[in-house]
Amino acid sequence: MSNEQKIIQAANLIKNAKHAVALTGAGVSTRSGIPDFRSPGSGLWEKTDAMSVASIWGFMEHPQRFYDWVKPLAQLIALAQPNPAHHALAELEALGSLRAVITQNIDDLHQRAGSQRVLQVHGHLREATCMRCQHLVPAQPLFAKFLCDRTIPTCEICGSVMKPNVVMFGEMLPVSVMDEAERESQSCDVMLVAGSSLEVVPAADLPLVAKKHGAKIVIVNDAPTPMDGHATIVLRADVAIALPQIVARVRRG
Repeated sequence: MSNEQKIIQAANLIKNAKHAVALTGAGVSTRSGIPDFRSPGSGLWEKTDAMSVASIWGFMEHPQRFYDWVKPLAQLIALAQPNPAHHALAELEALGSLRAVITQNIDDLHQRAGSQRVLQVHGHLREATCMRCQHLVPAQPLFAKFLCDRTIPTCEICGSVMKPNVVMFGEMLPVSVMDEAERESQSCDVMLVAGSSLEVVPAADLPLVAKKHGAKIVIVNDAPTPMDGHATIVLRADVAIALPQIVARVRRG
């Protein structure tokens, strides 16, 4: 089956679905200039020990190491703009053809593209929490100051280190968000997986949850995934090209 035929078939599934959801990964944001973590030659873990800079234990022992590592990534995220894949998913929601976007990405590009219901299972950079007293504050002013003078953000109440509300290695995923993502996976009849390698659990298990409850799985990714054999449609393509083409077909009615 050609990619064009797969796009038509995917659009028909989404158009006729009663409850479609999307699951997105780093491959959606790489088209906006944000590197992923695992791609050979370009992934963020290629030259960095993930456990030393991005585990909760590493952060508690050496927060400066984390902040120095995350600085260029935070700068890229601040400058990034939503790409056609983000806009396509936002349009699907606006058309009433998509109930939610479950994402492994922390960059808020789905929201900036116009998606209203976004479940960020790996957290986000909008807020930071004090490691000692749990004081919660907007993260942007803290990051702005750090980007200027490399000062580790500290709590205005107790003086302890502030941690961005992203999920680090060794931490649980946000329980309420993950519970909602699992409910969406159990309730959907179509799950559109876009730009995810489906290698990081438990988010990577959500398509299996959907499949177990009778949903059809559509995978759009430029490389194979462990779920390909369970999917109704596997479209090996650039998400920034394929998703707008699917939406165009849905829009035609």
